[in-house]
Amino acid sequence: MKLSYDKETDSLYIHLSNTPSVDSDEVAEGVVLDFDCNGKLVGIDVQNASQKTDIESISLAHLPLQTLEAA
Repeated sequence: MKLSYDKETDSLYIHLSNTPSVDSDEVAEGVVLDFDCNGKLVGIDVQNASQKTDIESISLAHLPLQTLEAA
């Protein structure tokens, strides 16, 4: 997973996969889910992110260390 924040557009994108998205669904105002050709969730776009969350305090709470060690 990768987080990208664009300060200029105030957009936070959460990359869940490197697979390209082919479909999107806005599930709430300014929150868009992106899906691949198989319907798998590949990303989350949060528009006006600084109004929806404290961008400065985003942190990882838990890393799946077993998965990282196996990779």
